[in-house]
Order: sequence, then structure tokens, then C-alpha cells
Amino acid sequence: MAKTHTHAQWSSRMGFVLAATGSAVGLGNIWKFPYMIGQSGGAAFVLVYLACIAMIGLPILVSEWMIGRRGQKNPINTMSEVAAANGRSRNWAVVGATGVLGAFLILSFYSVIGGWALSYMGDMASGSFSGMDKEAVGGAFTAFLADPGSLLVWHSVFMALTVGVVAMGVSGGLERASKLMMPALGILLMVLVAYGTTTGGFGAAVQYLFNPDWSKLDGKVVLAALGHAFFTLSLGMGIMMAYGSYLGQDVNLLRTARTVVLMDTVIAIAAGLAIFPIVFANGLDPAAGPGLIFVTLPLAFGNISGGLVLGTIFFLLLTFAALTSAISLLEPVVELVEERTPLSRLGATAVAGMATWALGIAALLSFNVWGDVLIFGLNIFDLLDQLTSKFLLPLTGLGAIVFAAWYLDRDSVRKELGLSAGAFGVWSFVARFVAPAGVLIVFVSNL
Repeated sequence: MAKTHTHAQWSSRMGFVLAATGSAVGLGNIWKFPYMIGQSGGAAFVLVYLACIAMIGLPILVSEWMIGRRGQKNPINTMSEVAAANGRSRNWAVVGATGVLGAFLILSFYSVIGGWALSYMGDMASGSFSGMDKEAVGGAFTAFLADPGSLLVWHSVFMALTVGVVAMGVSGGLERASKLMMPALGILLMVLVAYGTTTGGFGAAVQYLFNPDWSKLDGKVVLAALGHAFFTLSLGMGIMMAYGSYLGQDVNLLRTARTVVLMDTVIAIAAGLAIFPIVFANGLDPAAGPGLIFVTLPLAFGNISGGLVLGTIFFLLLTFAALTSAISLLEPVVELVEERTPLSRLGATAVAGMATWALGIAALLSFNVWGDVLIFGLNIFDLLDQLTSKFLLPLTGLGAIVFAAWYLDRDSVRKELGLSAGAFGVWSFVARFVAPAGVLIVFVSNL
């Protein structure tokens, strides 16, 4: 007897907004975005980034939600059925397939980094970094990466947390977790920003982040803003299409997208105001790259008054950001397994989680025992990162925006977006020409 499947729905618009924002807010917001602002002209970069969000990120986000809401199924079935309903080839399902594959591959190595955050939260709480010098802190991180046992434990714990949330379903798991974690993340950020105002480095941080330096605004900076606008909103991963499939018709897509974009950007900027005052007050290098989180900041927290508490709060914040993104990455994979097999929600989550966890083991081993295993000159961790960011995500996002802008019935799209004829003309131009061109530029430049 075939399993009957009733598609879940978000219980409220706010629950959906928080879940979508939680997906967008991840490790990149807490470190990468503030770093890009500081290194790329401050406020000048922010203005270019916001323009890219409006012209590329927002149209693709709305398109993925719209397709998902029309299909009410996993991304592959959604693309197939919406295409057929509009007289198009069912082969458009490949757009959904590349998105789900991208989410699966990203979560496998993203979980490894989430495990690092969990581990460091415990280390901070126990005072492991107290009194350490730079060499000792750097050595501790190197030793951690060289220990496959420790990496496996924390990767497993992080995946177990992710699976636990997703297994509880849309309203009971994704929505409830987002309603708890997103406000908590905001509170933790505000605590760190408030502390930053007392460090003596807050003025320097504001100057670093927001003083426009138009001389730094070149092609590379614009390209960086373009790329980050695309990736920060979890586009091209099947996530927003899956989330859209749980949406009711009463939700205004454009207004909701503006809310998500605004919240995502505010959190990213607040992260900069939390991190850089500590960096400048302690004479640290703001251009320390990924090492800032796992080497430079632990050094600062280990040697300042109240650092144990502040460091624990910071890595709790980092863990929350990683977890909200991780649950969204697992969801499209679970939705696919649940709808394509006889498995229940719990069974589908267990299968998807186990498969992702297993691939993550290969990723974490690339830092130690499989360090010499190279594919196309890349270790497994870097290969997964490059394959998704340079190929799968841009192509999936491009497919979604082209399909929505060129192949969906124009009148139905205009009515669904609630736009006047003039406003829809602007929307169509941006969605048909500007956004696809932006994605193609990112794709070609990444190659």
C-alpha cells in the first residue's frame, strides 16, 4: 500500500521569516561579511552589496519561493510538475536535483565546521585558553585538526543536533527551532556589541566597517559583493524552494523577501560591530582570515577580563548560526527522501542524516589521515566546497530565475506578486536580464 503524504505548512508567517532568515544567517555572516566590508571600502562595499541583493539576490529568492509554493513538493518534483503545468519539459527537474545535491554536499563539510564551533564553546567555558600566548592557541587549533577522533566526535554531535531538529517536522522542528534560536542569536549579538562599546576599540571598528573608501571600489570588490549577495541568502541549494513548498497563498512573497534580506544584512553588520572592537582593542590583525575565529579571538578572550564568559557567548552564537543553516540544508534532502520512499519523516531524516554524516567523515579526514588524498589537486573538504560554490549553486540559481522569469505565465506571476503593470515591468526586466547576467558573471569569474 502506497504511503499517503500530506504536505506540511508553516504555522505562521513569522515562523517562516525566522526559518528563512536562520537559513541565510550562517558562519559567513559572523565572519566573512564583516571581513569583506572592512577590506573592500567599508560603506562603499555595503552600498554595492545592497544593490546586488536588490538586483540579484531578492529576485532569485522570490522566484525559488514562488516555484516551491506552486509545486508543494520536494524541489525535483516541484520543478517537474510546475514545468508540466506550464507546458514545459519535465527535464526542468534537473534544476531541483542540482539544488538538493548542492545542499547535501555543503552540509557534509559544513557540519565539520559546526563541530569546531561546538568544541570551542566547551573549551572557552572550561577556561582552556586562559593565559595562552599566540603560539599556544595556534598550536591548539593545529592539534585539533590533526586529531580525527576529536573531529569525528564533534561532527557527530553537530549532525545529531541537526537531525534531531529536522526530524520533528516543519512546525514542530524547523519553525520552533528558528523561533528559539534566531531571537537568542540576536540577544547574544547585542550582548557582544554592548561589550564592544566598552573596549576602547569600538570607534576604530565603526571607522573600519563604515568609512567609505571609494578608491578600493574596483572590479574585484564589485564581484565579491555580487557573489556574497547570491550565496548569503541560501540560493541555489534547494532550500528556499523546499521552504516555499510549505507556504500558504496568504504570504506576500516580495514583502517577506525584503524582511528576510533586511534581517540577514543587519545581523551580518552587527557581527562586525561585535567582533572588530575586540580585535582592535587587543591590537589583533583584522585580516587574519578564518584564523580570526579559531585562533585570534580565542587568544583575545583568553587574556581579557570576563573573556571566559564572552568567549563562551561568542562560540554559542557561532554554533546557533551554524545550526540554523544546517537544519535548512538537511530539509530539502529529507523532503525528497520522504516523498520518494515509503519512509516516515523520522526515517527519511535518519537516512539523509546518516548519508550526510558519512560524507562528512571523508571531509574531516582530509585535515589529517587523508591529507595526501587529492582529487583535481584538491583535498576532499576543498573539493566539496569548490564543486558546490563554483558550479552547483550558481547553475541552480540561474535555472530557477530563468524558469520563473521566462517560462511561468506572466499574468499569474504578476497577480501572485501583487504588482501593478508598471512595477511588474521593472520586475520582469530585472528578473529576465539583470539577475541572470549577474549570476553568469559570478559563475564565469569563479571558473
